[in-house]
Amino acid sequence: MTAPTGQRTPSAISENIPARRPSARHAKRFIVAIAAIAALGGALFGYDTGVVSGALPFMESHFGLTSLGEGIITSALLIGAAFGSLAGGRMSDALGRRNSLLWAGAVFIGGALAVALAPTVPFMAVARFVLGLAVGSASVITPLYLSEIAPPHIRGRLVSFNSLMIVSGQLLAYLINAVLAHWEAWRWMLGLAALPAVALFVGLFFLPDTPRWYISKGRPDEAARVLRRTLPAEDVAAELARIEHARSLEADARRGAWRELRTPWVRRLLLVGMGLATVQQITGVNAVIYFAPKILSATGLGTNAAITATIAVGVISVLATAAGMSLIDRVGRRPMLLTGLSGMTVSLALLGASFQLPHATAVSYLVLGLMVLYLAFMQATLNTGVWLLLAEMFPLRVRGLAMGAAVFVMWLVNFGVALTFPLLLDALGAGVTFWLFGAMCVLSLLFCKRYAPETRGLALEDLEDELRKADKARTADKARTAASG
Repeated sequence: MTAPTGQRTPSAISENIPARRPSARHAKRFIVAIAAIAALGGALFGYDTGVVSGALPFMESHFGLTSLGEGIITSALLIGAAFGSLAGGRMSDALGRRNSLLWAGAVFIGGALAVALAPTVPFMAVARFVLGLAVGSASVITPLYLSEIAPPHIRGRLVSFNSLMIVSGQLLAYLINAVLAHWEAWRWMLGLAALPAVALFVGLFFLPDTPRWYISKGRPDEAARVLRRTLPAEDVAAELARIEHARSLEADARRGAWRELRTPWVRRLLLVGMGLATVQQITGVNAVIYFAPKILSATGLGTNAAITATIAVGVISVLATAAGMSLIDRVGRRPMLLTGLSGMTVSLALLGASFQLPHATAVSYLVLGLMVLYLAFMQATLNTGVWLLLAEMFPLRVRGLAMGAAVFVMWLVNFGVALTFPLLLDALGAGVTFWLFGAMCVLSLLFCKRYAPETRGLALEDLEDELRKADKARTADKARTAASG
């Protein structure tokens, strides 16, 4: 394929790159710096979703909130995140992964300050919607950025680092909530999110964009420079060629991204991605994260004690996510999903049963222990695995758009769960509500067993070739079956 006018092909560029082998230490430092700065988007995602659990009890008395009002304030951020995820996918394809994160960082700063200063419930809902735009954008762009810049052998751990930062942000929110609860300083709880947002915004000025995005925009020189900082010199040419091969397949087709989504095998992948996004939310994780103090208060625990107890939820989420990061590239994506959903089903069944016991301090801590057990399975397996699969499984031409669409579905389901959970608690009680989530885990297990792909150990471009070949084989099998019938 002829290179664009004024541009050199990746192979020509690699021949002119000095043969000096980059220091492994420098490459590691570069990758760690990228992960630390970019994943601040994940930390903000976690903080802004987790902090509301501690602020809600005090906003309830300040604004006179009903259960519906609690659901609206909680879910306003989530509906904003749904639309932000769509915008983030398209924006990351047009402007680049790094520049799109810069825009998200600016909105994080403004949104956090607006939420902290909100004088009324409608203002608070609008401000949380705006903040949600940044959360949703970051939820798409951060794992996309990390998956495209990471060498294949550590891609799983690096992308999963974003999941670790999400739960670390939630833990930070729980710790700050516990400290500030003594003064009922819920505005400070919400406003402190502006500090890591500033760090993200400033840090991004020092990062490059991804090689895959540079290649997609006909800028192979810049792609080669980034690859030289993450790979051994002898691997740069092959990686450039692999990226260019995937790009040329799509460019030769001369179809836009929306039209590409109508290709049967790509459409099938998108539906699977949307299904995985639904699975991650319909199984109840964010109901526990957003409403942990409310759940514990339902067992008779006091408000401040319930807020403090949720620190255990944050700690186990961080530890479990770290464990999942260490296993995901060794065990594989599918086995992790299936194991996690099995453990979550059992945990939710026991959690629902525990609410049939009479109120007592021991029962409160039993409920807390079962919530922690459920989250351990969820964060180590399903949360880590789904985010990683969504960042890996789509072809380059539509990766930003398709991941944005899948995460849009994720946030819509998250919105529905957050809006209805307080109402379900009032109408059905906590026990039946958690049994419903357990039933969703069973259905999700069946879905993942049938449809979830395995992406372990494959470069993104090799994975795309494998998926194309699998689709051709499936089409040929159908044709043979029809002919024989």
